[in-house]
Amino acid sequence: MSQALTFGLASLVIIVIPGPSVLFVVGRALAYGRRTALVSVVGNEAGALVVVVAVAFGVGAVVERSVLVFTAIKLCGAAYLVFLGVRALLRGRGHAGPQEAAAERGGWRAAADGFLVGVANPKTVVFFAAVLPQFVDRGRGGVPAQMLVLGLIFVIIALVCDSTWSLAASGARDWFGRSPRRLRLVGGAGGLAMIGLGIGVAVTGRKT
Repeated sequence: MSQALTFGLASLVIIVIPGPSVLFVVGRALAYGRRTALVSVVGNEAGALVVVVAVAFGVGAVVERSVLVFTAIKLCGAAYLVFLGVRALLRGRGHAGPQEAAAERGGWRAAADGFLVGVANPKTVVFFAAVLPQFVDRGRGGVPAQMLVLGLIFVIIALVCDSTWSLAASGARDWFGRSPRRLRLVGGAGGLAMIGLGIGVAVTGRKT
């Protein structure tokens, strides 16, 4: 129990520091609104859960030791973020209204976008591969099961925190939405945020 609590506190510290997931959901909220942002959060955390499963069954060790594998994951995630940002910018210049745009990005498509970002989030991959194993009591056995439980704790905390960020950002978007011009500007800002995030992910992180 003490290890789970300690890991939960460590997870909270990591999660509340704005990183790829936070900036992603904020960008989605500004570009498309509350519904798309919340669905993207669910998809993002589902992607993080896949990373937990992979680490629990040994894939994380490969990522931790191989610069090539880590870099490939990082660059794929960065490229996808830039793609989403460009798409949001193009949507902002189109003729679809804000509610129509949000509806188009809702449902499975928004969840799939979030899932891919969650799977390729280098911050999450490194945290699970390098930090998660440190909180496992190998003497108790059932190491994969312990890692899955701890990872689930992380995902639940991330779900709550990222949802809070998305609600706050979409609230600001609703205020700007009183003016179509301002709404287009804030939607463009969301797209630029995702593009900037993708570039930042690509040029930062572990090099050796």
